[in-house]
Amino acid sequence: MSGNGASSSSLNVISGEDVVNNNLSALVVDDSPLLRLLHDIHLKKYGLKVQVAENGKVAVDLFHLGASFDLVLMDKEMPVMNGVEATKELRAMGVTSLIVGVTSKDGPGEQQAFMEAGLDYCFEKPLTPEIISFLLEELNKHNNKD
Repeated sequence: MSGNGASSSSLNVISGEDVVNNNLSALVVDDSPLLRLLHDIHLKKYGLKVQVAENGKVAVDLFHLGASFDLVLMDKEMPVMNGVEATKELRAMGVTSLIVGVTSKDGPGEQQAFMEAGLDYCFEKPLTPEIISFLLEELNKHNNKD
């Protein structure tokens, strides 16, 4: 997938049944065990295979070891390697997954810097079922183009 930048279009809420896809995988990268669990549960409801990582270095290491994911939810502020550094490194490695920034910092300057690292989208955490549905629709659109 190529980076398509943040979308300013409104989110279309669709039912979970419309976007369930058992062939998609996701990596949840967040230093908060609670948010990892919350996003893990939400994504599994939609049929995704989910793996979690507690920081950006673990995420980058997974890709170095040959893992691949359709969707990466990337926290911005993490110890060891933050989301900006991890996203830059993943894109430099040629990773084409949909990488979505998930942050508690919603200042425009901070989101802009995170987007410039190579994100496809950036949302405030925690992600809602509506945002997850939107992201799965985006993944399904891309997969249907292949």
